[in-house]
Amino acid sequence: MSSATPATPAQPQAQAQAQAQIGVTGLGVMGRNLARNFARHGFATALHNRTTSRTDDVMQHFGHEGTFVPSRSAEEFVRSLERPRRIVIMVNAGPATDAVIDEFAPLLEPGDMLIDGGNAHFKDTRRREAKLKDSKLHFVGMGVSGGEEGALNGPSIMPGGSEQAYQDLGPMLETIAAQVDGTPCCTHVGPDGAGHFVKMVHNGIEYADMQLIAEAYDLLRNAAGYQPQQIAEIFRTWNEGRLDSYLIQITAEVLAHTDAETGKPFVDIVLDQAEQKGTGRWTVQDALDLGVPVNGIAEAVFARSLSGHADLRGAARQLAGPTPGTQVSDQFPDLVEQALYASKLVSYAQGWNMIAAGSAEYNWGIDLAAMATIWRGGCIIRAKFLDRIRTAYETSPTLTTLLADPDFAKEIGDAQDAWREVVATAVRIGVPVPGFSAALAYYDALRARRLPAALIQGLRDYFGAHTYHRTDREGAFHTLWAEDRSEVSR
Repeated sequence: MSSATPATPAQPQAQAQAQAQIGVTGLGVMGRNLARNFARHGFATALHNRTTSRTDDVMQHFGHEGTFVPSRSAEEFVRSLERPRRIVIMVNAGPATDAVIDEFAPLLEPGDMLIDGGNAHFKDTRRREAKLKDSKLHFVGMGVSGGEEGALNGPSIMPGGSEQAYQDLGPMLETIAAQVDGTPCCTHVGPDGAGHFVKMVHNGIEYADMQLIAEAYDLLRNAAGYQPQQIAEIFRTWNEGRLDSYLIQITAEVLAHTDAETGKPFVDIVLDQAEQKGTGRWTVQDALDLGVPVNGIAEAVFARSLSGHADLRGAARQLAGPTPGTQVSDQFPDLVEQALYASKLVSYAQGWNMIAAGSAEYNWGIDLAAMATIWRGGCIIRAKFLDRIRTAYETSPTLTTLLADPDFAKEIGDAQDAWREVVATAVRIGVPVPGFSAALAYYDALRARRLPAALIQGLRDYFGAHTYHRTDREGAFHTLWAEDRSEVSR
């Protein structure tokens, strides 16, 4: 049966002898929903889980949705799959993924593929891909975004791996992915770890996006005095304009929600300590390795970290704050909207710069416009302006930064006065806005004719003889600071 040809969906139940077109091992929420998505689209789907009760649960509750092929062992699971075998691994990243690979690889034959749909670090994916290549097995690191709802109804899918693997697997993934204007939110990102790298950066942008939204809420509440229900309406209004996005939409939903037990706004009964699973931290760590400035994303990661340090916050709670008295105008929500939009543009620009740097470092050949295309639907950061990001990179594939695109440059320039006013107001009132501030500092650093890094180089040369470059001639130089302060070439 062809990989791109769905099975006849009339079969409602699993049959032990059926030949499945794809298999999913690891039937937690994401794995179960992804398996259901394949089956709903007519693909016979094999099921496997270390604990067979989960397999039974899928069959009991969702067996009517399509053709499922349950199995009790790894061997039975592999036998139920047509060649080339396609096994999607949906378990925790790290040792659990390696354990599943070690279990299944000996049961497979050349040309078969293992597809890791978890949030693996891309360097682990590169290692696994190289190891399995020796056995002539394909390994696909596949980023999946959209949460449990996306996995079931259409996620954004970012597969890496070989071209041959995508030829066999891609038509199926494109079928189950989210669709926007008839285009699937799925594309072959590039070789080995490219898919997981791009998913990692996606999550880094997501961290920044949520931090900026949270800061906008904090300003509207603690600077302008609006209540959560009122702020929800402001966000709903914003979602009808250029900020139209999934995260803005659900922010309004969360802010409008009332806790049934206390009658208080839901946001007021949630502990203000944000958790994280690590992909944002990876983004910052790998950006440092690549030498790419992503300070907006970094500040979002650090803000989550700070929120969780209850001991530090408790010890510093008595620190003095600013003198009360700053007033904001009725136009303040509009100023915040402009600051939020400008800061979001900076975060997305930093993300795209990192993708470009990673692509160059690892020779992946990632299509930057295509990344905007596949993030228009299904994923957490889906937003209206991704269409414009796609156009910007289609028009100028070598665009150095998204902020240099003429349309975006004009918008961020038009927003800068409001942006500065919002940051200044936050400073005067004492509302922390690390995301807004970092984005504005990045913007100002990019447009500066000269940066104080010249002084830093002088200091480094003074205490460590690290040398410096001059503006008026080529070469590296060192000043003999402890002697006669003459200059020598190095």
